[in-house]
Amino acid sequence: MEKEYIITITEEHEGFRLDHFLNDRFKDISRSYLKKLIDSGKILLNGIKVKAGSKVQIGDTITVSIPELDDSDIEPQDLPLDIVYEDNDVMLINKHKGMVVHPGHGNREGTLVNALLYQVEDLSGINGVKRPGIVHRIDKDTSGLLLVAKNDTAHRSLADQLKEHKISRNYMALVEGVIREDNGKIEAPIGRDPKNRIKMGVTQYNSKHAITHFKVIKRFRKHTLIEATLETGRTHQIRVHMAYIGHPLVGDKVYGFQKQNLFDKGQLLHAYKLTFTHPASKELMSFETELPEYFMKILRKLENQN
Repeated sequence: MEKEYIITITEEHEGFRLDHFLNDRFKDISRSYLKKLIDSGKILLNGIKVKAGSKVQIGDTITVSIPELDDSDIEPQDLPLDIVYEDNDVMLINKHKGMVVHPGHGNREGTLVNALLYQVEDLSGINGVKRPGIVHRIDKDTSGLLLVAKNDTAHRSLADQLKEHKISRNYMALVEGVIREDNGKIEAPIGRDPKNRIKMGVTQYNSKHAITHFKVIKRFRKHTLIEATLETGRTHQIRVHMAYIGHPLVGDKVYGFQKQNLFDKGQLLHAYKLTFTHPASKELMSFETELPEYFMKILRKLENQN
């Protein structure tokens, strides 16, 4: 079985090398694996096998066929984890920017799951071999708090809380432009972008209900620091919703500006607070983490420009 994606090149990507374009689009797939797909003919440009350095033009069609990942042979790895809390049922991890949560094509090593398999004796098996213990995920370039279940009973409880919107997830994000309202609610359905199946977007086609709340924390000359709270948990929800209202996240080349002058290493988004009911004790638990240093450095820079 294979997953197939069909992408049409628009004006903003005219003249890009094929491999550079794909590296931007498939951030969870390693460069080397994408190169392998191109070389083996799994990625075609206008139906033709081409080289990785081929230039793309407006209207070109790229067909990407990705073989399904074999769940076996995912190896434990001794990788550093920032563990915020741990007991017999749950673990709370402060995921660092750049770490992929679970193995994928070309990313069978260096993921959070590889680290968990090494450090934790027991993990829930509900999500299978690729995602042991993973209750929810955050993007590779998003940092912050992530819940892990250490047994199936805990996993079911936390999954039910997520489904019933009983787990609170609060994020800090730096967005483009100055938001005039002190707070707001974005209610717009999210699904696969009909024009680009790799991306998500606000659409009525095969979409799911999505709600994001935001509050302005600090206004700068050309940017705004916000707190965003998820009422639903759709893929890339905050990134898609903020772009939808004209304030994409700084650093986000997928949903924001292709040319990033302030920060070009991925979206400035940090899951700083998480609140849930403990699956065993039924105690309401809440945890917070500070913004990472690279995020703070950008804020200090903007503060000095005010």
